[in-house]
Amino acid sequence: MRLGFVHTVPALAVRFDELLRERRPASTAVHVVDPQLLAEAVRSGVGPRIEAAVDAHVRHLVTAGADAVLVTCSSIGEATEAVGARSGVPVLRIDTAMAQRAMQLASAATGRIAVLATLEATLGPTGRLLQRLSADHGTTLELAVVPGALAAREAGDGERHDALIADAVTAAARSADVIVLAQASMAGAAARSAVGIPVLSSPESAVDAAIERLEMHDGAAGPPQ
Repeated sequence: MRLGFVHTVPALAVRFDELLRERRPASTAVHVVDPQLLAEAVRSGVGPRIEAAVDAHVRHLVTAGADAVLVTCSSIGEATEAVGARSGVPVLRIDTAMAQRAMQLASAATGRIAVLATLEATLGPTGRLLQRLSADHGTTLELAVVPGALAAREAGDGERHDALIADAVTAAARSADVIVLAQASMAGAAARSAVGIPVLSSPESAVDAAIERLEMHDGAAGPPQ
């Protein structure tokens, strides 16, 4: 099995390599890294140029042998869905499995989900995904940007980035049933958050979902003739 990845944060390639090896050691990861996608999304929103770029990256990965593609940037999730609707292979957005799990957990409690991001551009796409899912679950959303976290990461201070997110998680946990960390780059802060409610991040659940889709596809295709 070969899984393709489209990243806008270069450091995530190593993390997703590790996750895929942990879960499917015999699988191969193929990566495309394009930081300009995120820069464009922050500057101008997600429009036709980003969708065209994602489509080109997916086509490149399929040509390189990818059986499915996972786009690891939440900010361009809606472009990912649009490309996936017309692609010949599964194309997954990073936050779908996490959002579905958040709905399940919140629905079993009082229906309150807190969504944290370090980037304003991410809150819209992830918030709209959760709102779409919430129509069947009756949940409520509180969305917030963690002040200072993005600046800390851009300055190379990962420790402060994670500490600020952990503090925000502690504050949000006072009124939420489940907390969603909207960006894959926030996942490292989840382990630092000692709260009594679930704190969800996207990398693990997204890789598991991609593997599951591929296994379903392989099973439907039947054994080699």
